[in-house]
Amino acid sequence: MTGTTAEETTQTTRTRLVKGPGLLLVWLYGVMSVGAVSRSVYQIATEYDRAPLAYSLSATAAVVYAFITYTLFRGGETARRAALVCCAAELVGVLTVGTWTLADPTAFPDATVWSDYGMGYLFIPVLLPVTGMLWLRKSRR
Repeated sequence: MTGTTAEETTQTTRTRLVKGPGLLLVWLYGVMSVGAVSRSVYQIATEYDRAPLAYSLSATAAVVYAFITYTLFRGGETARRAALVCCAAELVGVLTVGTWTLADPTAFPDATVWSDYGMGYLFIPVLLPVTGMLWLRKSRR
């Protein structure tokens, strides 16, 4: 039988996001996912009482990074829009937490992934969502 399946048709019409700069974004979000998950799991498991807000925010960052990685890899217009919304939410989170940690350093007894705009991660947490949003807008159908 020489027909294409619905899945093959969906795959060929799906917007490919993992090309050019998108491949680098997937890689960076993947690395940030692993780093944030590892950090937050360890901190929550061993030191949660010390800084519950900071460690919970790191876990939130990990979930956001993992979701964006998945949507970028998956591709398609729906995934692109979901990733765009998540990148915008991530940027709001980074700017909010980054400003909060600078304005009131005592509010966070320990750093989060987004503390000081991601300084502990070479400012990647503040640059990544901006880059992601630019790429996702450019890759729109």
